[in-house]
Amino acid sequence: MRRISNLLLGVVIGSGLTVLAIQPPSALVAAARAAASTDTYSQLNLFGDVFERIKAGYVEKPDDAKLVEGAINGMISSLDPHSRYMNEKAWRDMQETTSGEFGGLGIEVTMEDGLVKVVAPMEDTPAAKAGILSGDLIAGIDDTAVQGLTLEQAVAKMKGPINTKTRLKILRKGAEQPIDVSIMREVIRVRTVRYRTDGGDVGYIKINTFNEQTTEGLKKAIRDISSQIPPEKLAGYVVDLRNNPGGLLDQAVSVTSAFMARGEVVSTRGRTPEETQRFTARAGDLIKGKPLVVLINGGSASASEIVAGALHDHKRATLIGTRSFGKGSVQTIIPLGPGKGAMALTTARYFTPSGRSIQAMGIAPDIEVLQDVPDEFKTRADTKGEASIRGHLSAEGAEQTGSQVYVPPLEKDDKALGAAFNLLRGVTVNADAPSPKRAIPN
Repeated sequence: MRRISNLLLGVVIGSGLTVLAIQPPSALVAAARAAASTDTYSQLNLFGDVFERIKAGYVEKPDDAKLVEGAINGMISSLDPHSRYMNEKAWRDMQETTSGEFGGLGIEVTMEDGLVKVVAPMEDTPAAKAGILSGDLIAGIDDTAVQGLTLEQAVAKMKGPINTKTRLKILRKGAEQPIDVSIMREVIRVRTVRYRTDGGDVGYIKINTFNEQTTEGLKKAIRDISSQIPPEKLAGYVVDLRNNPGGLLDQAVSVTSAFMARGEVVSTRGRTPEETQRFTARAGDLIKGKPLVVLINGGSASASEIVAGALHDHKRATLIGTRSFGKGSVQTIIPLGPGKGAMALTTARYFTPSGRSIQAMGIAPDIEVLQDVPDEFKTRADTKGEASIRGHLSAEGAEQTGSQVYVPPLEKDDKALGAAFNLLRGVTVNADAPSPKRAIPN
């Protein structure tokens, strides 16, 4: 094949003549495929050589299974920050997480530069109570440095029996020294949906994550709010997706469906056009066309962005807050068989109904509202989002950084929530602010 390549180069440069006469196209393709196949086998042979040399010459006898698992981890994690291999234990742990009940600290994490990065602490969990913040980097767990561990290994070290403590060494932007935090492990029962009424005329619903319990929790919230506020007094709903790290795609679709009578929610597009999938609303508008405001910020990621993007594109909701995280890739979970665990492989990108990609761009609110951040939090009130993570999939356009993630602990200080309530009650929030969206029958 090398001789053919040289000959082709000579013909093109020397005479400008077509090269098709040298070999038929099919033969060229076959030769290229054969060369690629040969190169792949050569690389696999290289892997085998390295494996055998480690087994024979390493200072201590290595564990073959750990060597192979480490190689698999390296191969998959080199693709992008969200693709990963899960051994059997990690696979079981993930299943517990998506079911809505698991043991641990209560933080959503990813890997960045060899350290564990906090995407967001879950509400009312040991991590949140201990002051862990979105954007924190975990450099040490107990007496073990995180550098060199896989994400699954680090997560496993943070988990453990309830009522036992773990120590985390936190690197925080703006802090001169690492911060040592001691956290008591608890059984994490994620209350995915919290809700209440405000002022006798507005329903407030906070969705913390998207797991198998989320849609039922949302339906219960809507039922209870509807029973507490008569329809003629109900000004509308606020759905709070701030610092919601995402979760299951089917739950994002069903949650969106609760506020839309019909229409596309999201599409996923893989490597080829044949892999495109479209997901549509199917449950009907459970709030019967009442105005809707959705709160987002730099910690709103993945499934949260699907919901916000769909409701915005269909003009069903007004978005208030700051730009979302920008995690617009789809991970397919592929079980590898009994005892072999599973892999989470990035297989597609998310697109909103209007065809906008979320990846490394996020969702911009209709009304940007910045919080007043106390001095002690000013160095860590923002996140750079997906676009700042090493190895992320590139955006299909100009990449956008993340934004503010700080949410005041006291409602009276929460400017975004106050703006949402005011908008639903007809109080001017901004001269350019759109009216809260009401469903239009079609």
